[in-house]
Amino acid sequence: MCGRFALTSSSADLRDIFSGLDLDDFPARYNIAPTQPILVVIEGEGRERSSNLADRRAVLVRWGLTPAWVKDPKEFPLLINARAETAIGKASFRAAMRHRRVLIPATGFYEWHRPSKESGEKPQAYWIRPQRGASSLLPD
Repeated sequence: MCGRFALTSSSADLRDIFSGLDLDDFPARYNIAPTQPILVVIEGEGRERSSNLADRRAVLVRWGLTPAWVKDPKEFPLLINARAETAIGKASFRAAMRHRRVLIPATGFYEWHRPSKESGEKPQAYWIRPQRGASSLLPD
């Protein structure tokens, strides 16, 4: 995941994307940073066997991961990034990737171009999002 992202879709749009997810209204956020509260979608606890509908819940959580093996969370920094190619092999992410997956709704994210110090250029943030905006997340 990136270091900063945004969620500018309305709660109505997210209800459509996630098939009627029970969701309160919330304001657009354009610069969500690690350790801030973020909206995540998790699997619900009570799924009816006769239903084909996904059982999902929207909850607010603090952005970051404290691995289960950490004894004192105050002495361990929150992890916010992992490489998809290698995360399953890392002790910090292994259990979470196997058993505790979440969806993080986002309408875009920021990536930084950091030029060499010799060039004298300032770092430049690039906004990355679907070409058609949030509407490209909805089925046609």
